[in-house]
Amino acid sequence: MFTKSLTASVLALALTTGAALAQSQSNPMVGGAPMFAERNIVENAVNSADHTTLVAAVQAAGLVDTLASEGPFTVFAPTNAAFDALPDGTVETLLLPENLDQLQRILTCHVVATTALWGDIRGMVAGDGGAHVIETVGGCEFTAYYTNGVIQIEDGAGRRANITIADVRQSNGMIHVIDSVLLPAS
Repeated sequence: MFTKSLTASVLALALTTGAALAQSQSNPMVGGAPMFAERNIVENAVNSADHTTLVAAVQAAGLVDTLASEGPFTVFAPTNAAFDALPDGTVETLLLPENLDQLQRILTCHVVATTALWGDIRGMVAGDGGAHVIETVGGCEFTAYYTNGVIQIEDGAGRRANITIADVRQSNGMIHVIDSVLLPAS
């Protein structure tokens, strides 16, 4: 009896460990949290310690339901450090109710209405002679470049964000972690 119970427990532990290992190999950890491909963008983002500012902004902008919907979406997700690099007071100002339209525009300019893997973007850049225009849900046109093994997205202000973690699969699309907030042209 004890042997059967012990064997069942060891088997259950092995299966759980194996499943967690397989998941960690197929999808990167982001912000210290596992990203599960069967969860949507919002369900995964709320667990990333590196994306608390982004999550708060998405909530303030009323975009949670949109980013939890079927999609597909590709989200270029700025880290907390990317938001911290903006001029002092920028995030606080954007989170004010009277700036809702501007906040929504900035956030939706980080979203593309398709699933685009890193390799897809790299291929589009190569196919377009080194620069590929990305049209976002927010109506922004950004340009993707491939430089020294890194995909960079240039925003409307001419600043570039690097994709630092690519191909974080979601049930409704893809997340690429970036190191700068993308801003629309003035």
